[in-house]
Amino acid sequence: MTIVSGVLPDWLSVSCETSEALLTLEQLVRKWTTAVNLISKASVTEIWERHILDSAQIWPLLKHMPASWVDLGSGGGFPALVLAVIAKDHSPKTKFTLVESDARKAAFLMQAVRTLNLNAQVIVKRIESVDPLGADVVSARALGSLDLLLGFAHRHIKPAGRAYFPKGSTFQQELLAAHKRWKFNCQTHISRTDPQAAILEVDGIELL
Repeated sequence: MTIVSGVLPDWLSVSCETSEALLTLEQLVRKWTTAVNLISKASVTEIWERHILDSAQIWPLLKHMPASWVDLGSGGGFPALVLAVIAKDHSPKTKFTLVESDARKAAFLMQAVRTLNLNAQVIVKRIESVDPLGADVVSARALGSLDLLLGFAHRHIKPAGRAYFPKGSTFQQELLAAHKRWKFNCQTHISRTDPQAAILEVDGIELL
């Protein structure tokens, strides 16, 4: 399925300003990817579907509007920048914290935050060296196995917080492996952009 850049699906209701901001983000990612490996070169022509809409689908899953959102290993800004753009419409007080250890990618994230005037900050450190952030919501995309992500989330999430992890076609195997070390609740949402993938909505994270 091919989705034309700038065309929003019915499940994503945003203002014209937000739609334009997402297009600006797309242009920024294209520009910076020529110098910094934000996303794979193969996916540059499919940024809108494979990265922007894939990230945006997390928003309708929220149970409530969080005060604090931490995105781990933010890289090219997905999903954090997309969700911060959408939050300007629906939850402007939500503060996003993007953790990224790569200085060049962090420079892009800072530029995007300034250009799009987002309620966000960038921490240029390794995830494990950042003091616990006490987030209402934690997210991470294309960062590592679910087992690894649960450890990161456990460090940075509030006891009643919730995590959202987009995962590929191996998500079932990752769930089985993670349950060997962790106790957690998980709702699986089949991806709107890839029927083989899923968004894992996790809470109640505890070590066994």
